[in-house]
Amino acid sequence: MKIRNPKTGDYDFKIEIAQNTQIIDQVEKSRIAQKNWAKKKLSERILVLQDFKEGIKNNRKEIINALSIDTGRNIISQRELDGLCGSIDRWCNSAPLFIDDSEKVSESIPYISIKKHRDPFPVLGVISPWNFPLLLSFIDAIPALLAGCAVIIKPSEVTPRFVDPLKKTINKISELENIISFVMGDGSTGASLINFVDMIAFTGSVATGKKVAQSAAKSFIPACLELGGKDPVIVMDDSDLERATTSILRASTVATGQACQSLERIYVDASIHDDFINLITKKSMKLQLNLSENDDGVIGPLIFEKQAEIISNHIDDAINKGAIIHCGGKIENHLGGLWIKPTVISNVNHNMDIMTKETFGPIMPIMIFNTIEEAINLANDSKYGLSGAIFSRDEDQAVRIAERIHCGGMSINDAGLTSMIFEEEKNTYKDSGMGPSRNGAEGFTRFYRKKALFINRGDVISIQEMYKK
Repeated sequence: MKIRNPKTGDYDFKIEIAQNTQIIDQVEKSRIAQKNWAKKKLSERILVLQDFKEGIKNNRKEIINALSIDTGRNIISQRELDGLCGSIDRWCNSAPLFIDDSEKVSESIPYISIKKHRDPFPVLGVISPWNFPLLLSFIDAIPALLAGCAVIIKPSEVTPRFVDPLKKTINKISELENIISFVMGDGSTGASLINFVDMIAFTGSVATGKKVAQSAAKSFIPACLELGGKDPVIVMDDSDLERATTSILRASTVATGQACQSLERIYVDASIHDDFINLITKKSMKLQLNLSENDDGVIGPLIFEKQAEIISNHIDDAINKGAIIHCGGKIENHLGGLWIKPTVISNVNHNMDIMTKETFGPIMPIMIFNTIEEAINLANDSKYGLSGAIFSRDEDQAVRIAERIHCGGMSINDAGLTSMIFEEEKNTYKDSGMGPSRNGAEGFTRFYRKKALFINRGDVISIQEMYKK
């Protein structure tokens, strides 16, 4: 399978699509290796993961180079690698805190004690997306590895170059042989993987996520799904506009808007609507495309060519229905790649695709509201429920509004904080996902099957006593 370079448009890389027999073989190898991996103490697995982190750091240049070609961005690739290393440290530090081996006495029968035991799911399958290929390949894998699972990753066929240098790092750590492994290929490869593993973790689109859920149900295995978003932000009339526009611009355009938690719907109080548009347009026009090798700009290419078509269709649909473009708005071809400048759009409504479907680009559609109730209803008028944001100088009011928005994480007087802070559990709403939280204690304990041992240290009950009047 030939792989496209997003910055040049050239098909300059290829992968071999794994066949069913190869997937089955890898799963069996992982099952065998996992038995010894699970026998290790958590403290021992932590040491191995720390070696893995150091190996990533030592091979930093090669991994980042491959990741930069995959995504057409260098600085964010560096931060992605640093984010993975930070994730390893975070889980290594927190995982021991989530293990409670204490014995307790039953409230129902005082002479019965209850002891906890945990068995990790033997093999976790991970199907990861193209927008943050390294970090999102391991966002579920790291806590699963610490829990004692073996992990098989099916990376996106759009961005697979990082796998080879990463394999070099893994191969230097004998304890990770067949504990972390990869199967390469397209959607059919991921679909096949689900049939043979014990648990599946998927990050990607709603449409594919629903197929994954159905396939997992057929295999009768648990599925953790983190799907798409159409994140709203509400800007109240008392908001600090400098703060709001700076935060919203960052959260809408970072990584060229190719992130599930990007802000894609902006609702602004009518009294400040024009000022907001003028300010965010002015700031947006200062952001440059990152066309050079020196990272002079902040807006990288669109990684997936099919996404460029979706973005263009959403913009055309909005214009045809009366929307106004204040800046950007056109897919551009540079160096052979596809690009789009930050795009501010007003006079939009919920009859437009750009306000109802996931766009996945640096697009900022802005809609007026007149009352708080209207703003809340507009924010909740979506099939998505990943995250969102609200701006107001009245923090109590902002919190009250945030509590009524149907999504898993709300940033208050900032935006996109769910991509920076991970210690609190949160669940997705509606079509944005299914399953336990990735964050907090549940982000670790979800990879265990929990067992309760009931120990009787007193007398047993006879059948006669059970029926005694």
